[in-house]
Amino acid sequence: MSQETKLTYVTLLADPSIHPKYEAALKQIESEFGKHHPMFIEGRKVLAGEGEFDVRSPLDTKILLGYFQKGNAKYTRKAINAGKDAFEEWSRKSWKERVAIIRRAADLMEDDRFSLAALITYEVGKNRYEAVAEASEAIDMLDYYADLMEQNDGYVKPMQPGAPGETSKSVLRPYGVWAVISPFNFPLALAAGMIASALITGNTVVFHPTSAAPFSGLKLYQTLINAGVPTGALSYLTGPGESFGDEVTSNLDMAGIAFTGSKDVGMRLYRDFVNKQPYPKPFIAEMGSKNPALITSSAVLERAAEGVVRGAFGYSGQKCSATSRVYVERGIKNDLHLKVGDPRDKDAFVGPVINEKVVKKYQRYLELAKKDGGKIVAGGGLPEDKKLSKGYYVKPIVVAGLPSEDRLFKEELFLPFVVVDEVKNLDEALKKANDTDFGLTAGIFSNDPGEVDKFFKSIDFGVTYANRKGGATTGAWPGSQSFGGWKGSGATGKGVGGPYYLLEFMHEQAQTIVKDP
Repeated sequence: MSQETKLTYVTLLADPSIHPKYEAALKQIESEFGKHHPMFIEGRKVLAGEGEFDVRSPLDTKILLGYFQKGNAKYTRKAINAGKDAFEEWSRKSWKERVAIIRRAADLMEDDRFSLAALITYEVGKNRYEAVAEASEAIDMLDYYADLMEQNDGYVKPMQPGAPGETSKSVLRPYGVWAVISPFNFPLALAAGMIASALITGNTVVFHPTSAAPFSGLKLYQTLINAGVPTGALSYLTGPGESFGDEVTSNLDMAGIAFTGSKDVGMRLYRDFVNKQPYPKPFIAEMGSKNPALITSSAVLERAAEGVVRGAFGYSGQKCSATSRVYVERGIKNDLHLKVGDPRDKDAFVGPVINEKVVKKYQRYLELAKKDGGKIVAGGGLPEDKKLSKGYYVKPIVVAGLPSEDRLFKEELFLPFVVVDEVKNLDEALKKANDTDFGLTAGIFSNDPGEVDKFFKSIDFGVTYANRKGGATTGAWPGSQSFGGWKGSGATGKGVGGPYYLLEFMHEQAQTIVKDP
């Protein structure tokens, strides 16, 4: 893994070398816009008889990114059949050969790092720091999983003999064809993590990116194929998620599903998969959350304020890890000085939300906050800058004074929208923070080691941070923080980018040979 790959969001803020590379990539990627893109099954270009849909940039809807196919269940079945046919050859390759292919894919992505980042900005509206960080995270994800395969010797473990003359070992083997369903907010990194995990462990993949961000998914597909993944082992499908979901949950040749997205969609897929299959099959889901930040009386308020702002309003709050609830023992600063603007601009921190539907949701929740007696502490409303009127922009908002049981403390909004509640002590903060069906990320700001220890032992969330000013509840990185939710935020309890994630894509076989005396 090269040192250059270690470009996280925090390190990028202090790295001026990214700007000319990123700005050149913005101009370069524009030449690829407006084209018609097929699906790919067994390496063949496939056009849907149902037609195409267009994808436009949330930063300016006049920017047409391209046209993509309206695939349906018929194409999903063909891709599953292709994956089934390719499974035997791919799964029986040496694990070292699969590792080499995934490492080549990481190298190709590193060569295209800034081009991929520029596309992420145009496709989903991330500012340059977050876009380059996501491309870098995708690269590190592939390298990290390759490292895990090597560290575990392909997951073949010698075992003790059960009787004289026996030689035994444990072998983890792939399941078969997996569906990978990825979201819009990390269209490259999350898709890369799920697909690479399935492939490197010997499974084949039918990949369906969200219709909001299919272009990044296409680039990822092309990179993996160019790196040496057999065309039958990976298909790329676009179109309505409902028809894809219906087919993969009911198709008996489907071995497993890896999904990242909302709790509602994830739970529907899970129930359908359980009910329609003849026996239990693996379902890996990373879903939403309602992430709390706790600020005690011993905290350094400047650090806490910066951590909450970065955690809540990075990528306009459209992260499953975004800080959305704050419990404080004493007041925090009420002034917000965040530039809402075109994410291509160097000094823009808050870019657009993904589409018009989200803008309307923001306005609806803003009115609800006022109706329920909330005080708008900072922000709120739409930007006044007319240059932003062609995109989907909203102002970050902080609301205080709402009842603790208000729905805005309970529902995942996926918006730059934070609710603040004052508490008497850490115990009350922990009780309120845990009072949720979600359990993905949580953070604390405290200078008391005892409070920090109590937080880690008492909080019912899978990814936890103390005193992180770079993001109170955000910023997990492959090999550093396993990213997995508890309760309604995840299905397996094993985190993406962590040491146990690959295990979910394999099942164990005990192999024993008895030698004749």
